[in-house]
Amino acid sequence: MRSDVGDLTRISPDELVYWTWGAFRLNATIVFTWTLMAVMVIGSWLATRRLRTDAAVPRWQALLELAVEAIRDQIREVTRQEPRPYIPFIGTLFLFIALANTLSIVPGYLPPTASLSTTAALAICVFVAVPAYGMLSEGPRAYFRNYVRPSWVMLPFNVMGELSRTLALAVRLFGNVMSGMKVAAIIVAIVPFIFPIFLQLLGLLTGLVQAYIFAILAAVYIASGVQAKKKT
Repeated sequence: MRSDVGDLTRISPDELVYWTWGAFRLNATIVFTWTLMAVMVIGSWLATRRLRTDAAVPRWQALLELAVEAIRDQIREVTRQEPRPYIPFIGTLFLFIALANTLSIVPGYLPPTASLSTTAALAICVFVAVPAYGMLSEGPRAYFRNYVRPSWVMLPFNVMGELSRTLALAVRLFGNVMSGMKVAAIIVAIVPFIFPIFLQLLGLLTGLVQAYIFAILAAVYIASGVQAKKKT
């Protein structure tokens, strides 16, 4: 049993390779990431192709509107700003991470968020979004001027702060998802039947919480960058 547990705990999306061609390796991280993106694109198209604005709104559209309103309210509560500009980016981040984590109940599926490459890519998106929103709000010159206030000495420290914040986002999500996978694999190998079911339910809840935390932190970072530029 020890060897089985060791095999389970060593499995990660990057290590499961389906196909190789020279230096290219088609691993589970790439496959499941692109599968999730395809599901989200097709699902978005199916959900929005027949939207109605009259009184006879179908039930699925009402549920969709409730989800959008919930995301909008959370962004407004955290940022204290008009949430409309942030909804597409923050909402997509939340939905992608939540879907990636909750599908872990499907046999044979490995969440791409258990790979550091995926979480780093998500964190880099936030890293790029912070100055993008800041420049759209106040212009490039006003935004980058904040990095040298009150003097040019602060420039490397501000840049290091942005980089460390990005690294913290990536490592936090990766560590929580990967540790959850390893714990689940060990317990499934040792304790069969009922207990792993409760562990899967706990994993689903944890996955949703991690998606919420990542999205909220991204909203806070973007909003703080915009607010800082407005004050200067």
